[in-house]
Amino acid sequence: MGFGVREFELSLMHRMRDLNPERVEEALDAMGASRAELRAAHAQWTRMLHSPRPPKGLRRLLGPPSYAGTTSMGSLTCDVARWALPAWPGLEFEVLTGPGGEVWNQWFVRPAGPRAFSFDELAPWGCVVGDVSASFPGAVHLEGQAPHHWAVDLTHDGASYRARFVHGLCQRIDVLQTAGKAG
Repeated sequence: MGFGVREFELSLMHRMRDLNPERVEEALDAMGASRAELRAAHAQWTRMLHSPRPPKGLRRLLGPPSYAGTTSMGSLTCDVARWALPAWPGLEFEVLTGPGGEVWNQWFVRPAGPRAFSFDELAPWGCVVGDVSASFPGAVHLEGQAPHHWAVDLTHDGASYRARFVHGLCQRIDVLQTAGKAG
């Protein structure tokens, strides 16, 4: 089995299934993919990452990035590469690598920069971590409960919520506490 854009999308969805299995099932149907294909893509990706000769980055697997450049993080400069993936139009998968080529971060971003959303516009697979931060000043970022998971706590109309992300892409928003009640 070759490994390209479709297989990479499926390997990302494998982890997304932890928090949003219904949305992943919808995406599989839209792609004409089976659960077996999802599992096979994840297994192949895992084998490639842990092989004695892992692939030299996503460029080899996904082709040239839609954007490549550098950015400063404190006193260090890192490389930025982003790829557009058909399953998530309007978003790109971004990989930041440090001076030695090690991956510092990889997740979905909005290529034009974060967009401010109203609370009602926040939707699974429709916003990224940066969008929630731009929309809700004072939002608190938290590590997720599994690899590639992230969370952002926010308040709206007196209630507390936790937006849950996988690879930086919103999967669901949970109520933590409603106004006047513990959740």
